[in-house]
Amino acid sequence: MDQGQTLSVLLDSYAVDPQRKAVAAAVGAIAAGSIEISELIGQGALAGITGAAHGGSNADGDVQKDLDVKADEIITAALKDVPFAALASEESDTLVDGDPNAPISIAYDPLDGSSNIDTNMTVGTIFSIIPNQPGVKPFTAPGSCQIAAGFVVYGPQTSLVLTLGDGVDIFTLDRKARTYRLIRERVTVPADTAEYAINASNHRHWEQPIRDFVDECIAGADGPRAKDFNMRWIGSLVAEVYRILTRGGVFLYPGDNRPGYGNGRLRLLYETHPMSFVMEQAGGAASTGRERVLDLTAKTIHQRSPLIMGSMDKVKRIELLHTDPSAASRSAPLFARRGLFRV
Repeated sequence: MDQGQTLSVLLDSYAVDPQRKAVAAAVGAIAAGSIEISELIGQGALAGITGAAHGGSNADGDVQKDLDVKADEIITAALKDVPFAALASEESDTLVDGDPNAPISIAYDPLDGSSNIDTNMTVGTIFSIIPNQPGVKPFTAPGSCQIAAGFVVYGPQTSLVLTLGDGVDIFTLDRKARTYRLIRERVTVPADTAEYAINASNHRHWEQPIRDFVDECIAGADGPRAKDFNMRWIGSLVAEVYRILTRGGVFLYPGDNRPGYGNGRLRLLYETHPMSFVMEQAGGAASTGRERVLDLTAKTIHQRSPLIMGSMDKVKRIELLHTDPSAASRSAPLFARRGLFRV
């Protein structure tokens, strides 16, 4: 693949049978919709987008922001001519039915990270494409069945990360030409980066294996990891994944002991499944801490799951701490002398 090649050229070369043609049409439609969303975000309040609550909530009970609603309208409209069996959107209570004999179904989060809108921080769009089997209820297979997945990051650049099941490529929007151009191909997750991302304010609610891993990182060169770590937390899944694809490290959004957080807050079909597929295709790993995310099967459209993903060695270490508590070193608690608030 040539540097600077357009996304449309890649999709044209990929579309060699009915299923692939449907996938190419879906990715192309989402890409076109994302350009409209990118322009809307760029105008912000000038286009009436403020990040304010819209006055309603989505199917999962989260308060909708004005851009949540608009982004959902844009992506849904963009997909209307794609041959799909069903659509699952974060913003919809139920599936949108299409042609039951169509080759694919599509799940998507039109706007990830909407709490960041009013602070002018990174947001994005996430999507997952699965094969449709006529007579079988859509979205009832494990995440390993995905044939394509990706996400768009609306940041200083607007970039589209895509896997068609054979590696990960990154495209950036050429705003003048209104097209996505290849900037990185065959992306692999750097293995040795000493970074981790987690919302540390929830430390008291975490299960012990998560505490153990974070305490190991905080112990730095004096601890069992024998290196100093940096902590990152953006609060936008697309931004966290893009950073890991670029710089490595690990992201943790575990379940915890708060009411309603037993399985975390991320949704399986249109957040953790597609991001896990991307991560594995880039040579990383994605786990709940106890099992591979892509082995999970959704029981409901908006089912949640924990997500721990990134560099293979770090994910495997966290899994070991879950399965073998004796592997933990507990000499560096979060608020100890060598802890987060070192004196």
